Amino acid sequence: MIRNEMPETNLTKQDFYYDLPEDRIAQTPLKQRDSSKLMAVDRKTGAIEHKIFHDIIDYLNEGDVLVINDSKVIPARLYGVKEDSGIDMEVLLLRARGLDTWEVLCRPGRRAKPGTTIIFGNGLLRAIVTDVIEDGNRIVRFEYEGENLYSIFDRIGHMPLPPYITEKLEDKNRYQTVYAREEGSAAAPTAGLHFTPELLERIKEKGVKIAPVMLHVGLGTFRPVKEDKLTDHIMHSEFISVSKESADIINNRKGRLICVGTTSCRTIESAADDNGVVQPISGDTGIFIYPGYKFKAVEALITNFHLPESTLLMLVSAFSSREIMLNAYNEAIKNDYRFFSFGDAMFIH
Repeated sequence: MIRNEMPETNLTKQDFYYDLPEDRIAQTPLKQRDSSKLMAVDRKTGAIEHKIFHDIIDYLNEGDVLVINDSKVIPARLYGVKEDSGIDMEVLLLRARGLDTWEVLCRPGRRAKPGTTIIFGNGLLRAIVTDVIEDGNRIVRFEYEGENLYSIFDRIGHMPLPPYITEKLEDKNRYQTVYAREEGSAAAPTAGLHFTPELLERIKEKGVKIAPVMLHVGLGTFRPVKEDKLTDHIMHSEFISVSKESADIINNRKGRLICVGTTSCRTIESAADDNGVVQPISGDTGIFIYPGYKFKAVEALITNFHLPESTLLMLVSAFSSREIMLNAYNEAIKNDYRFFSFGDAMFIH
């Protein structure tokens, strides 16, 4: 497990609060992925430019490397019934713990004691609760016949949209990046949702290399920070992977290292040594980035607009400054930007 040394700070959770009108929370994706707004922010001066996302290509130069997270969201919300009583149960897949064994969140939790069996899809899938672990999460063992477990999830599961999205998603592929490859995320790496295959092709034609890495996004992304002191917060852990091929592309670059999303950023900063050299890696990270953190490798960041008091807002504040980010967020509110997962984008450079 990778954890960073926690920088000393007097900042508290409340220092990352901002007031967001509810109607600014994007409930649905735009028809065209790359037509969202793009706010470009100079991370040193705070200077702001208002653009459209497909204009991102104008900020990228030959020799730059764009790091993408190619983790794929699984339809992680399963609805079933308790075998012995028929009580409705909801199971949220958090992460694979082994062959057919998963860490999950069960609702209602009090009905999911060890030994409980939950039936899904009229018997297509069964989950036996084997253990209760920290945070009240459960370990379950899935039983099924024939087909691949992921194909069963695909048939009976629902996309695990964040709690602030209340409208139904018509096309579940819109909560998936166009380059999603390896199944395992319980939430989308949302900064990547803005890219289209055509835009990525134009970016490559400009001489920008693309380096895929992987971080399976966990539900901890949406968990609020409960402690007032930042140094008291324990960051959730997530599985990351950087191939030797991607590490070589990154380390041999001629231009800047630009991360698409906080997940790619956390992966790179977990994999980089003190000289900024990115190592091939496969394992868990619990890196927590907030102001005071010294970035080792990342030089620019494409990201969405994040929840107040969230670890993601703390990360972008570390990359620029808290004052510059909160000012940019206020400008975004004034200029009718859309916030959170299906919202608009920011390029911090």
